[in-house]
Amino acid sequence: MDLTSALPTFVVTLREGTEASLVVGIVLAYLKKAGQSRFNPWVYGGIAAGLAGSLLVGVLFNGVLVALDSSDQAYAPIWKQLLEGGFGLVAIGLLSWMLVWMTQQAKQLKSEVESSIVSALQQGDAAGWGLFGLITIAVLREGFETVVFLAAQFQQGWIPALGAVAGLIGATGIGFLLFQLGVKINLRQFFQVMGLLLLLIVSGLVVSALRHFDQAALLYSEIGDTNLCFSTDSCILGAQVWDLRAVLPDRQFPGILLKAFLGYTQQLYLAQAVGYLVFLGSVGWFYLRSLGLLPAAESAGSLNNSG
Repeated sequence: MDLTSALPTFVVTLREGTEASLVVGIVLAYLKKAGQSRFNPWVYGGIAAGLAGSLLVGVLFNGVLVALDSSDQAYAPIWKQLLEGGFGLVAIGLLSWMLVWMTQQAKQLKSEVESSIVSALQQGDAAGWGLFGLITIAVLREGFETVVFLAAQFQQGWIPALGAVAGLIGATGIGFLLFQLGVKINLRQFFQVMGLLLLLIVSGLVVSALRHFDQAALLYSEIGDTNLCFSTDSCILGAQVWDLRAVLPDRQFPGILLKAFLGYTQQLYLAQAVGYLVFLGSVGWFYLRSLGLLPAAESAGSLNNSG
């Protein structure tokens, strides 16, 4: 059994789950320090509700794709390709936002969470519900991003779900080490490494999402009245950049590993190559700048002026 396709979902879930674990850990630690541990069951209830909500969304998404896959309607395959491409675009948007914006907000995470706890505890009898909502939203937000990513990977079967479970277990373990055993972990380096891996994985989603839209246009052109194809190599992706099926197939090692982490595909077309490079260059630049590894535009401008 080849578990390579589980690696990207493991990285995504580990990264997202660790963030949720930090929020939960901060809340439990604050409640213990404030002598309000009686609210812990509300926190655990929020975790369960967030996980259940994420699982429900995943079941619904998967159910729709399975129904379209087994449908005998003429346009069902087209809608399936469009949905998978759409899930890919949503996953790209959500994970890119999380990668850049949440990296910038990481330093304020503890103070913001503790401020929300204080507000919840000031609600009197409704304090438990306030904490429940805080945790539910935190877990559901990270879970939804993971579920959308899994939906975008639907064509790879059920193995990516194993990666998600392993990532969730790993994130829970990190939270336990940090807040229960007091183990020191360099979270800054951890999130930087996970962020760089995630950047490459999401860049690969651009390639696969465009492939789904190309397939949808091809299927529609075959059964519809309008021919949407304008390229002889593909339908809407333009000329073929390479065809490495005989040299480096993407379903065998090491091609499948490159596909999992770098978005490699044995047949690459012009629109996919351009989309990959534009996304990797633009979002990568914003991400590296958010880490302080690249100078801000203003600083670069002032240096040029002084020179």
